[in-house]
Amino acid sequence: MVYLLKFGASWILPPGIFILSLFALSWWLFKERGEKKAAGILLGLTFAFYLLCTGMVAERTMGWLESAYEPPADPQGDVIIMLGGGAYDDTPDVDGTGTLCASPASRLLTAVRLQRRLDVPILLSGGQVYEDTGAEAKIAKRVLMSLGVPEDKILTETKSINTSQNARFSAEILREQGLSHPILVTSAFHMKRSVLNFAKQGIEVEPFPTDYMVSHHPVFHYTKLRPQTESLLDNVTVLQETLRTFVTRYIE
Repeated sequence: MVYLLKFGASWILPPGIFILSLFALSWWLFKERGEKKAAGILLGLTFAFYLLCTGMVAERTMGWLESAYEPPADPQGDVIIMLGGGAYDDTPDVDGTGTLCASPASRLLTAVRLQRRLDVPILLSGGQVYEDTGAEAKIAKRVLMSLGVPEDKILTETKSINTSQNARFSAEILREQGLSHPILVTSAFHMKRSVLNFAKQGIEVEPFPTDYMVSHHPVFHYTKLRPQTESLLDNVTVLQETLRTFVTRYIE
């Protein structure tokens, strides 16, 4: 009953209610107005939009993107690079003001565990992207120190506002510090493009993906056919990463 209620509720909330409305509009165009071509186009677009909103599709597209790299069983390096991914400057935290968004917080958890295992410095890469967002590397440094990472084990790169700049400015710091075997920590969906950006700077990284969004061994359940904003966001992320990787590889 719980699953059935979830399935039903998804059709009376966005995006489900909009999908039903578009299906109804396409039927009206076909039945009442005789606009067969317009009805067919609208039906096809609506069905494509519906599929993008389903967990069944998102699991496969996001799973494909996230499987580009696997975390190494025995990572080796002389520095850990953690890429930023969003922060809030004015939100309350345990030991101050300013918090990381969900993805970089997940990346930080992996980075600090690796640091304790390898006892190497962490290079935090990420600046303040917008006027009302936080300075990512500075906030992450405060959190790392509160978790017991010594300040002399933390390097910060605070100028970058995108992945290309993450790689460029981090590469400068690596060369200044004489570091040559970085372990790169970022979200699994973001890793393919990140590795490519570092390669364009002449830096070969050891990828350590984290912050996985979907199961890589999905099991079908009918609730995965319900429309969800989370699934739509996952599919949009896959499309964005695919486009940005293409631009990075062939245009930039």
